[in-house]
Amino acid sequence: MSDRPRVYLDNAATSWPKPESVYAAIDTYQRQLGAPAGRSAYQEANEVERMIDRTRRLLAETIHAETPQRMIFTSNGTDSLNLALHGLLRPGDHVVTSVVEHNSMLRPLRHLEQHADVQVSRIGCDGRGIVDPDEIRAAIRPTTRLIALIHASNVTGALQPIEAIGQIARQHELLLLVDAAQSVGHVPVDVRAMQADLLAAPGHKALMGPLGSGWLYVGPRAQQHLVPVRQGGTGTQSESDVQPDSLPDRYESGNHNVPAIVGLGAGLEFVQQRGIRALRQHEQTLTDRLLDGLQSISGIRVYGPTDRNDRVGVVGITVDGWPPQELATVLDTAYRVQVRAGFQCAPLLHRALGTALQGGTLRLSLGAWNTTEHIDSAIEALTDLAAETMAS
Repeated sequence: MSDRPRVYLDNAATSWPKPESVYAAIDTYQRQLGAPAGRSAYQEANEVERMIDRTRRLLAETIHAETPQRMIFTSNGTDSLNLALHGLLRPGDHVVTSVVEHNSMLRPLRHLEQHADVQVSRIGCDGRGIVDPDEIRAAIRPTTRLIALIHASNVTGALQPIEAIGQIARQHELLLLVDAAQSVGHVPVDVRAMQADLLAAPGHKALMGPLGSGWLYVGPRAQQHLVPVRQGGTGTQSESDVQPDSLPDRYESGNHNVPAIVGLGAGLEFVQQRGIRALRQHEQTLTDRLLDGLQSISGIRVYGPTDRNDRVGVVGITVDGWPPQELATVLDTAYRVQVRAGFQCAPLLHRALGTALQGGTLRLSLGAWNTTEHIDSAIEALTDLAAETMAS
């Protein structure tokens, strides 16, 4: 193993490190509180309930939701999308989605298509990985119920024109589901400006929470149609064996993952203190530096938008002569540059980009803790490895 310092460029998988306040919040809960949420009335349980409510409020503020009660806690972004899709769609419904999606969207939709008589249209993208709103509009049918789209690609970093698509959804009285896994915390997100009815995300990426945290925003128009996919104890209306109708209890059966939620609360506080716009500017500066460096290396192809305003800090590349998985291994073992290689759980996008046959791409994804030194180390390493191929 190289004795070089660790350069972590896999923030699209999960952010690392977390703020010290996140570690402290989880440790304090585990060691000093330890009570479940919403189940008891002693002092520690009341404090836990206050911390849960605080996290819910911070989430609502982050995406400009109408009320904190519309923020539903889940175990991760995949769980959130499953609740949205399985809870909303019925036999005979039609969904418009895209080839840009993550498997967290693609696989539930494929399952519903195969087993629940739901029809799905998958819209293509351009060479940057961006969907044309006019193609979304053209795919709408009389039976269309939902438009489901990722906000920022986890392969190319491309930001979709989500507000324009939200307008199309409203014009046709359709619901809009947004997968914000790679956007919330990286760019400003406003569910009302987007006209999003459902917005799903994990807590462990740019929001700096731990793994095992996720959430789903349920807007007023979606609430009346979204049925819970899990029933059980909520700590409320316990005298009845019927699932509560009120938010958020309707969708939050069972004990909460309190350590993850309080950690997420600390992460959200960190993000608010730093400011999403400031975090965005930091990542754009580093992304520009990375793109400039990569474009100067022979044999490297960069995927995604070239305009910094059309992307987040997720950069996908291929290097002539290097299978992505092998390249990622050498980057780690020889240079301690840590990235992700392969399909990044987005198989249809790789087919659209023409990268499927070579095993996908190499992904470098930036976060709040990355520095210019990290970027320069990655560029230096890739320059060396690309030169090896040219020399052979």
